Amino acid sequence: MPHAAPLCRLPTFAEDDVIHVVIETPKGSPNKYAYAESLGAFQFKTVLPEGMSFPYDFGMIPSTKGADGDPLDILLLLDAPAFPGCMVEARLVGVIEAEQRDGEGGWERNDRLVGVAVKARTHAHIETLGDLRPGMLDEVEAFFAQYNELSGKRFRVQRRGDAGAALALVRQGCDAAAKP
Repeated sequence: MPHAAPLCRLPTFAEDDVIHVVIETPKGSPNKYAYAESLGAFQFKTVLPEGMSFPYDFGMIPSTKGADGDPLDILLLLDAPAFPGCMVEARLVGVIEAEQRDGEGGWERNDRLVGVAVKARTHAHIETLGDLRPGMLDEVEAFFAQYNELSGKRFRVQRRGDAGAALALVRQGCDAAAKP
C-alpha cells in the first residue's frame, strides 16, 4: 500500500486558480486546532474564552510556506462548518495582509487569505472582498487582534488585497515550500 503524503504536502492547486484548503478549525469552534506534520495528526492548541469562537472555517493551503514558516492561513466561506482534516476546493477572493509579533520580538508577516468554497451556495456570488457584507472584514480583523492578544501576541493589519494579490502570495508560498 502506498504511503500517503502528509496533509500539508498535498497539491496546492486543484486546477488553474482553484486551490486546496485543509480545514484545521471549523466555523463556530471555541477550540483551536492545527495540523502537526511531525505527528501526522491534528493537535488541540487552545480553547478560546467563553463566548468567543472562530467566525469562519480556518485552515491552511497545502504545499505553501509563509513568512512565519507555516503553511499559508486561509479563512474559508462555506455554507456550514466543515471538520478538521476536510479538504475543500476554493477560489481566492482576497487577503488581509497582516503582521504579528510575540511579546517584544520583531514583527513577522502572517497574512490571512480569504476564499470561498467552490461548492458554496450562499457565498457563490462573492468574487471580491467588496462583495462581502459591510463590516465583515472589520469583524474578522478584530477577531484576530483579540485572539492574538489573549495569547500574548500582537496582530496588526497592513492592508487588504484583491484575489490577484492573494494568488501571488500563494504562488510565493509554493516557491518557498519547494526550497530545501
